[in-house]
This record gives sequence, structure tokens and C-alpha cells, in this order.
Amino acid sequence: MDLKIAGKRALVTGGSGGLGQAAARVLAEDGVEITLTDMDQDGLETAASQLPGNIHPIAADLTDTDHIEMLRKTMADKGGIDILVHAAGVTGEKGDPLEMTDEEYFRVWNINFMSAVRMCKAMVPQMADKGWGRVVCVTSENAVQPYEDEAVYNTSKAALLNFVKGLAQVYAPKGVLANTVAPAFIETPMTDFMMDMRSDKLGVSKEEAISSFLKEDRPFLKLGRRGKPEEVAAVIGLLCSDRATFTTGSAYRVDGGAVGAMNT
Repeated sequence: MDLKIAGKRALVTGGSGGLGQAAARVLAEDGVEITLTDMDQDGLETAASQLPGNIHPIAADLTDTDHIEMLRKTMADKGGIDILVHAAGVTGEKGDPLEMTDEEYFRVWNINFMSAVRMCKAMVPQMADKGWGRVVCVTSENAVQPYEDEAVYNTSKAALLNFVKGLAQVYAPKGVLANTVAPAFIETPMTDFMMDMRSDKLGVSKEEAISSFLKEDRPFLKLGRRGKPEEVAAVIGLLCSDRATFTTGSAYRVDGGAVGAMNT
């Protein structure tokens, strides 16, 4: 499908990871100029080398306001940003919610939530000035279906979902449409790490760890497998497009059915 956004400029955070890179690929294949950012320049350059089109890898720490200002200026100097895909994030420590330290709550909050707030503050005004823009933030199934041992992650993603809803209400009249995509158990380095740890803990193969996790912890995920980054990226691409022109403030699940509730 032609997304009708050839020639637009996009900034994709978390660009070295599975979801960020996959989203960048969908946009690049449709003629979008991509600025790819993540923490590690070498990892970014590797990711960029695997993508088609016009890709600019720039390392940045999104918890550092100076780095965000550098990205803001970079996009402004190019003529202004059109699309922001915010895929950067971490899982955080797991365990009893009351045993997690304040420092861990603040660390994950800063990375998962405040980085998105700061990026939107830096980039959305450029879109509003043009009268056209797209913001897609990656949340999680955890935003609406929290798991008892993932409190630091749950709270950060729930806050991000709420923030984007409010952002959409303010900026839709200015031509900027903001939405979220909520993946669940996608085949990324993040879930690879989770399953490697589970495999070691249970003394089983990684495949057996995945199978038991699905049965015990994700009973509604009836497809019986991890999702693929490109399956999430397809939805991100649509929401970034000039075809999704009547969609804002929405939360799209790409979770294989993992969320059991009817509501968002």
C-alpha cells in the first residue's frame, strides 16, 4: 500500500532495536527520509546499513535534555520533522511492587515516559507549524493489563498511553495526529533476554521456556507464538501515513490477543 508520505522526514527512537528498526524500514520503503537514534552509534550504523533509502544514524541519550535539543535542532535544520516514532524503552526490574526501589521506578519512568514527553515537546511544535504531523508512541499490553511482577514497567507505559491521549486532543486541530501501538511478546532483544533468563531459571531450552510462558502467563495469546517486529511495524506505518487521516488519540493493540479485556 502506498502510504502517501514519500519525501516526509521521520525520527525513529530505539532505532537499533527490533521494533524501531522494523518501523524505520516500513517508512523508508515508502520514501521517507529517516533519522535513526539510539544510545550506541555502532549499533545504529549497523541498523542503518540494513535499511533502504536515506538513513541518518545519530546516537543520543533521551534522558539528557542537551541530546534532545541536539535532535530538535537537527530536524529543524532539515526543514522540520513530519513523523515521530518513539520506540525507545526498557523493561526494568521485576518483582514485588513494594520491593522495587524508588531509584528503579524513577529510572524506568525517566526512560519510558519522560523521554517521550521531552521528545514530543521538542518535535511536535515543528509539525504544528507545518499543519501536518504524525506521532506514534510504542506502549505495551502492560499499559492496560498490568502484570504483578512488572510494576515499574506497567506504570510507565500506562502513563505514556494517557499522555498521548491528551496530546492528541490538543494537537489534532493543528494537523498533528498522535496514537499509540501496544505490542505484546514480540520477537525482540527485550523478550529474547526475558526468555533466556527463564530458560536458565527453569533449566529448559529457550523454545520450552517460550512455550511454558505462553501457557502460564499469556493464556489469551491464542496464536501460540511471539509476534514479529514487522507485524507491529505495519500498524505503525499506517498510523504514520496520509491514509490514517481520521485516527488520533487511539491505541492499537498488536498483541495476538494477549489482552483479555474489551476496552483499551
